[in-house]
Amino acid sequence: MKEFFKDIFAYHNHFNQKLTEQLLKNEIKLPERTIPLFSHSINAHQIWNARITGKEELGVHEVHSLRECARFDNENYKETLKILEERELKDSISYSNSKGVEFSNSIQEILFHIANHFSHHKGQIISDLRQSGIDPIVTDYIFYKR
Repeated sequence: MKEFFKDIFAYHNHFNQKLTEQLLKNEIKLPERTIPLFSHSINAHQIWNARITGKEELGVHEVHSLRECARFDNENYKETLKILEERELKDSISYSNSKGVEFSNSIQEILFHIANHFSHHKGQIISDLRQSGIDPIVTDYIFYKR
């Protein structure tokens, strides 16, 4: 299962970096919500990593430049790989959400949530690009594997 997660996070990192390049080339045409949405996706990954590692969390709706998003994404990816090397997927993590409510989930559940969260918001960003007349890059997992 760890190899599966390594593959999924390599896929997301690869296309987040490619998507950053496309967003930078078309920044002037982007809808107002696109960069905050991309920032949110990156922030959420960092926040979940930090909940696992006990490090300081970014703000969930903190907005970054696209270049900062690319840097944070690479840092998040490396941190997730480190988590996969050092922790067990079944380990339970207790944390408080942004409203202060306490929960507990396994690392496996958290990593699946991060990957699913990326897919959800990536779809919204792709939709933003299309609505702005920009032909988006293909980010389907199966194309990545080909």
